[in-house]
Amino acid sequence: MRITNTPRPATIDDAAQIGRSLALAFDDDPMMRWFFPDDATRGASLADYFSTIFTRQYLHNAVCERTAAAAAFWVPAAAQDKAVPDAETIRHLQDLLGDRAGLFGEAVEVAAAHAPREPHWSLALIGADPAAQGQGQGSALLRSGLAKADAAGLPAYLESSKAANLPVYEHFGFTVREELELPGGGPTLWSMWREPRRS
Repeated sequence: MRITNTPRPATIDDAAQIGRSLALAFDDDPMMRWFFPDDATRGASLADYFSTIFTRQYLHNAVCERTAAAAAFWVPAAAQDKAVPDAETIRHLQDLLGDRAGLFGEAVEVAAAHAPREPHWSLALIGADPAAQGQGQGSALLRSGLAKADAAGLPAYLESSKAANLPVYEHFGFTVREELELPGGGPTLWSMWREPRRS
């Protein structure tokens, strides 16, 4: 199959591939390493985590797109209150996180308390398999989502715990909005903001 950078809508049939790609993408992410500290089980746990939130949380209430080896979940302004996990999903994630579930919950609460209140598009997740880095797949997904936000005349928001990613997002017009220290000795979380652009 030819490798393509053209984003396409993600479907339920893509769940396993998306889980694998995002697990590889986030293996060195400071927050994911904090939540899943065991090197031996992190890959499988992350694949389960990402496929779960894709199928149960974002697939129905977000714009989910993928390329051959990357995926992105964008939450439009009108879906901000809907794209949240239900009780069954929360229980599954708690089981998956084990003794880190409490820290995860606290981190989510801190991030939510600092999230912007004005209408915006939120980049919930984006990642590419490291083996595909440099092929432009992540950039294509970023451009696709930002074009939709721009078409709606709305700003875009994201959070990142990986300092090396900040210049990438800045290249696409984001600026650091706030720097948060997560509770329990967690990593730094940067929130970023981008005003809409007119075509």
